[in-house]
Amino acid sequence: MTPGRLAGRSLQTRLALAYAAGVYAAGVLALVLVAVPLAGVDAAAPVGRSASSTTGGTVHGVGLPHLLTGSAVALVVLVPVALALGWLVAGRFLRPLRAITATARSISAGDLHRRLDLGGPTDELTELGHTLDDLFARLQASFDAQRHFVANASHELRTPLAGLRTLLEVALADPGADTDTLRAACREALCLGRHQERLVTALLALATSERGISRRDTLDLAHVAEGVLASRRDRAKDSGIDLAEHLAPAMTAGDPGLVESLVANLVDNALRHNHPHGHVEITTRSDGTRAMLTVTNSGPVVPGDQVQRLFHPFQRMAPDRNGRREGYGLGLAIVAAVARAHDAGLTTGAPPEGGLCVTVRFPHPPPPGRVRRRG
Repeated sequence: MTPGRLAGRSLQTRLALAYAAGVYAAGVLALVLVAVPLAGVDAAAPVGRSASSTTGGTVHGVGLPHLLTGSAVALVVLVPVALALGWLVAGRFLRPLRAITATARSISAGDLHRRLDLGGPTDELTELGHTLDDLFARLQASFDAQRHFVANASHELRTPLAGLRTLLEVALADPGADTDTLRAACREALCLGRHQERLVTALLALATSERGISRRDTLDLAHVAEGVLASRRDRAKDSGIDLAEHLAPAMTAGDPGLVESLVANLVDNALRHNHPHGHVEITTRSDGTRAMLTVTNSGPVVPGDQVQRLFHPFQRMAPDRNGRREGYGLGLAIVAAVARAHDAGLTTGAPPEGGLCVTVRFPHPPPPGRVRRRG
């Protein structure tokens, strides 16, 4: 049978044929190892006396021709026996693989809650089953997060549109509306449009961050942070927040636009979730193996068990005393996505007195000859 025709058969058939071929080859080898010494003894026996009588005295044994004939018959009978045993053994060993295939088809059809749950002794197939179970669990978590994100994004995008429609309907339904009333309605409509524009921009930034790095350039975190702070000093001054910086050189490699987005979102989050006469401190430094950026701010107390939740999309702190929620709940999600794209470590802390401390540890850039730019 040619290798091409063998490859077209089922795995159980190929294993059975391989098992039968091995058994048959072992039988032929055993026959050769037994027949060759007996043939030598038979050739060395005196004329008129058989090899069996020479070796066994007065006991008459089986002659070499009879032994060869019986062995040949045994080899012929061995072929179907070996094939049947090979088929049964292969089927038993492939049973977990069939269970894996059936469950994987069910999961791919949409039933993401199913698992293989292979029991029995630990072997290569059960290890494969456990690995696939972990993969299915991650896929389920990813799809659930995606559905949750789409639902939240739809709600967030629909809210300003509903407000804009209501505003215009009220203005149009007022028969006594004058120019000032219409101008006020237009100003509110523009405000809602700007809100939606900023939300769409944040969603695009999050999608770009999760897509990964499209370019990798050598950059200094201190230089990036200095540019971000320069555009936010007036806002901090108007809010009465002290903006402090300790910028030491910290070289890394990455997408300059995404890294700037990370720094900007950290600073904006620190300014937004603060209180009058509070402070924001930005530090960049290098510890020899990593380029580090730390943003610390004062503000409301954040429960320790709620810190990681803030890095998921559309997760906000509790509303202020006027019932308003600041921001869109996307800033820290963008920070986490950019950090993942750059293989950067992200650690957070919530001081007991309030506020948040976020540290991002970027890897140092590779040697100049290994810096890659992907357009």
